[in-house]
Amino acid sequence: MKTFVPLIVVSLFFSAALHAQSPKSKNAPKKTKDSATKPNSLFLDVHHLGAGKVTAKDVAAAHQKDLAVEKKYGVNIIKYWLDEKNGDVYCLASAPDSESLRATHAEAHGLVPDAIRKVSEGKRAQALKNKNLYLDIHELGPGKVTAKDVAGAHEKDLQVQKKYGVNLITYWVDEKNGTVMCLAEAADSTDLIKTHKEAHGLVPQKVMKVKEGQ
Repeated sequence: MKTFVPLIVVSLFFSAALHAQSPKSKNAPKKTKDSATKPNSLFLDVHHLGAGKVTAKDVAAAHQKDLAVEKKYGVNIIKYWLDEKNGDVYCLASAPDSESLRATHAEAHGLVPDAIRKVSEGKRAQALKNKNLYLDIHELGPGKVTAKDVAGAHEKDLQVQKKYGVNLITYWVDEKNGTVMCLAEAADSTDLIKTHKEAHGLVPQKVMKVKEGQ
């Protein structure tokens, strides 16, 4: 996954977006002087591309370009998830700072994220890969939640999940903005919601069926 993919294989939407957000433009983020020496943090970013505007093939092609550029900025893009229905892409990466991650996307293909969240990751379980994959979002508010709080709530989820046939794989916490995102396998999104509701009552504001890439 280290080669550029010719632009002609990407959808018309991506072609237009790449032209409109050319990484050669004067507005493209620049590499910071100390990005190569900073210890990396974990980030989750999101690209809102629009319903019906992007496919798994499009995102895989753009991701190849990210991988070809990432080392220049000290970035390691770990995985991504595509909500094809709503045209949203979520990327998990380690990076010296958010600007290094933004610069990677800008130079690679021009599709800079709409938001970048600095996160910490919770306990990880093995994916079973026999059910649908979901990302959910809990917006609790700035200053309203800590990583310790979420770890406690997650333990309660684990005690309930089997009742609804759910497998919670991991979660990420953005303490600054009070946002929690959970990655889980389930037969249906309602089973995931029921698990959270019974475990601790903190139901997500949004649940998205996603495809995983890396």
